[in-house]
Amino acid sequence: MNILVIGDIVGKPGRKAVKDILPSVIKEFGISFTVANAENAAGGRGLSRDVMEELLSMEIDVLTMGNHVWDNKDIFNFIDDEIRLIRPINFPPHCPGQGYHIFTAGINQKVAVINAMGRVFMNPLDCPFRAVDEVLDTVRDQADIVLVDFHAEATSEKLAFAHYFDGQVTAVLGTHTHVQTSDERIMGGGTAYITDLGMTGPLDSILGMEKEMVIQKIIYQRPVRLEVAKGPLQFDAVVLNIDDNSGKATGIKRISRHL
Repeated sequence: MNILVIGDIVGKPGRKAVKDILPSVIKEFGISFTVANAENAAGGRGLSRDVMEELLSMEIDVLTMGNHVWDNKDIFNFIDDEIRLIRPINFPPHCPGQGYHIFTAGINQKVAVINAMGRVFMNPLDCPFRAVDEVLDTVRDQADIVLVDFHAEATSEKLAFAHYFDGQVTAVLGTHTHVQTSDERIMGGGTAYITDLGMTGPLDSILGMEKEMVIQKIIYQRPVRLEVAKGPLQFDAVVLNIDDNSGKATGIKRISRHL
């Protein structure tokens, strides 16, 4: 079975890139299951119900989130009702939403999707290692495939996370930094890994935002209202090849398409 995991979708341009490029990618690689990070999908910060429904209508099976999960307050109106929406599992207990869910894909394959968030240069959440360890005790006997979107800033923390869970999960896929890395691999224990999937959104931008605004913020060190950039589009993702019998990753291919 082939699984597609899409890098952070940024605003309306990112949604357009998904709409225009995703169908051909699904056809080209014979994709059976698609996951996308959507924490920036509504106006560049957060997720609204309308945007969520738009993305889920585009052959995306699961949406994961990250540190911007609560930025659009509309999310509190639907996060508890939509099983295809996953937020970081290591938020404190009793937060709305869910940190993982098990889905059916391919020929009755059970796919667990877990979202976790790093703590280095990020908000001080509960330990992501411990949180995922705990849920794996539940997931192992129920899922054939386990995918983890690890939303983190530091490369060292992402690598540490991947090595810690190598052989315990099918794939560890980094998100958050919006720059696709070229270190995709199958690790020694059989876990597929990439430090960052990249971004789906405006190509001529700084992490999806208007360049001039970001530059002003950095140079003058004063608050600037950032806006999603316009212009050419990019679509960053990886294709995972999964052995249906073992649930192990046999390949990981990085893709980047421009429009």
